[in-house]
Amino acid sequence: MPILRIQHPVPSFEAWKSAFDRDPMNRKGSGVQRYHIHRCVSDESLVMVDMEFATLAEAEQMLTKLRRLWAGPGSAVMRSPEAWIVETVETKAL
Repeated sequence: MPILRIQHPVPSFEAWKSAFDRDPMNRKGSGVQRYHIHRCVSDESLVMVDMEFATLAEAEQMLTKLRRLWAGPGSAVMRSPEAWIVETVETKAL
């Protein structure tokens, strides 16, 4: 399962979360099956998002759309976004 992992600092988590909740990317329509939002405990301005997809093509298409958003209106609520498409290779409960 491809995961689009994004991280970026935000000037205001509340403003970023409000923009995220408006869902300008139509996550469900773009193939996102599940997402997780994380914040760094030592720096609450650092936000990470993992979006899970059924296919690599869906993850790549979302990344392309996000890059356009980041270059435009997304820059108002985040700084210097970074993104990777990853796959989980091992999970183990201990």
